[in-house]
Amino acid sequence: MYTPNASRGLPRHRSRYLAERYTRWIMRTLVALMVLAILWLVLAFHLRGQWMFALLFLVLGASMAVVFSKRHLMSHRYIFPALAGMGVFLIFPLLYTVGISFTNYSSSNLLSEERVREQLLDQTYRAEGQGFRFTLYAEGEKARLYLESETAEGDSATGALLSEPFALSAESVPRQLSVKQVADAPATRALPMREVIAHRELLQTLSLQTASGTQLSMVGLRQFAPILPRYEQNADGSLTDLRDGGRLTPDQDTGFFRNAEGEKLTPGWPVPVGMENYTRIFADPDIRGPFLQIFVWTFVFAGLTVVFTLAVGFVLATLLQWEQLRGKAVYRTLLILPYAVPAFISILIFKGMFNQHYGEINLILESLFGISPDWFTDPALARAMLLIVNTWLGYPYMLLLCMGLIQSIPQDLYEASAIDGGGAITNMMKITLPLIIKPLTPLLIAAFAFNFNNFVLIALLTGGAPDILGASTPAGTTDLLVSYTYRIAFQDSGQQFGLAAAIATLIFVLVAALSWLNLRLTRVKV
Repeated sequence: MYTPNASRGLPRHRSRYLAERYTRWIMRTLVALMVLAILWLVLAFHLRGQWMFALLFLVLGASMAVVFSKRHLMSHRYIFPALAGMGVFLIFPLLYTVGISFTNYSSSNLLSEERVREQLLDQTYRAEGQGFRFTLYAEGEKARLYLESETAEGDSATGALLSEPFALSAESVPRQLSVKQVADAPATRALPMREVIAHRELLQTLSLQTASGTQLSMVGLRQFAPILPRYEQNADGSLTDLRDGGRLTPDQDTGFFRNAEGEKLTPGWPVPVGMENYTRIFADPDIRGPFLQIFVWTFVFAGLTVVFTLAVGFVLATLLQWEQLRGKAVYRTLLILPYAVPAFISILIFKGMFNQHYGEINLILESLFGISPDWFTDPALARAMLLIVNTWLGYPYMLLLCMGLIQSIPQDLYEASAIDGGGAITNMMKITLPLIIKPLTPLLIAAFAFNFNNFVLIALLTGGAPDILGASTPAGTTDLLVSYTYRIAFQDSGQQFGLAAAIATLIFVLVAALSWLNLRLTRVKV
């Protein structure tokens, strides 16, 4: 029996099936290409000796292949990008930092042992008392080097060397030329000194190789000399200094090669040191004192910032709820403006305003009270300045939070308070604050954690200054733990990355504890 609907439905069903099939094959092809790209990264990092990054991308590629190839894991495909991003940008850097904290990784222990060994084996030296005076001879459009041997006293010896012809063009000249022994100089024209000077950079790139295999390089405006390898590797992994026969042995406890006198040669390589970096933080008095001082100041700064911003934001939010106040929208907009201005712009403006000699704040204080505070050199004033600026930057956030929470309070409570004779202060302290403080607590903890790591304010306003005297690491009285860690890692002459990683790990533990407390207060199950 003929059914028009069925005859028309069959092609639609088939086309839908083909579309789903093609989509499935396209997805499989894209996943396969991504897995191949990740495997290429694994191989590239492995060949460069970066085994941690190779392992990271190997795990990432294997996870992607498993999730997108198993049908029963289909629901996990949608969350896989988020988990992969968290692994690459959060978990891996955290584990990498913790791993560095147990090593002596620094600017002097930066390379791998293999690269340190390669650098030492690549070092060369000029053989003493051996040299060749050279003359540059033109030969058509090319030139030759004619070298005469010299004794230690500078007298010419019998016999000379002549290089193969080469073009005086940096694009076409070979970097290595062979030389042969000749009896006489070429009969062509010798180039004057000014032309030798004009081609000096090109000549300095040349390496002349004698029949015996000795390499000659330019060491002066008129001289070539043998350049010999300085070190030779032994079967036991040590190195022999070919200049004086000295011996360099690798010290796996410190990550340096040492000579017979015990002197270490830089650069070195990172080696495990166990808990040494954590021990230094609490055992070394030159580090413990500044660290504890900065540790206490970090808590005080974060705590006072939350208190001051909450106080200013709460009072202003309460005033903006006053029914008799007209133009609330204008006031609300003006009070929230500091939140719209980028923080770094406001910080730089305040830095100019607090300038001791030309700042507007000191000009006003001097004209009114005859005082000119040293905001950037006095530790107490510098800390007070930080709190003032951070309160200005943070109160609009608290203002917005308090305004939203206050509007959710029933008006019946204020009417009952008015019947009982309660005033504005009573309503604020007895009704408004108790009702908003509980839902506000998790946000206050989050604000505390943010200011605990407020690196931008310290870096742009004070840079950690004034410095703490007697500290063996760069430390300032206005430094927070995060800026103190940054200065140890990147501003110290030693660039102690291992010590900085240990402090960063402690900061993570503290912030994680605050996050856990935040989750507990919001009653989120973990």
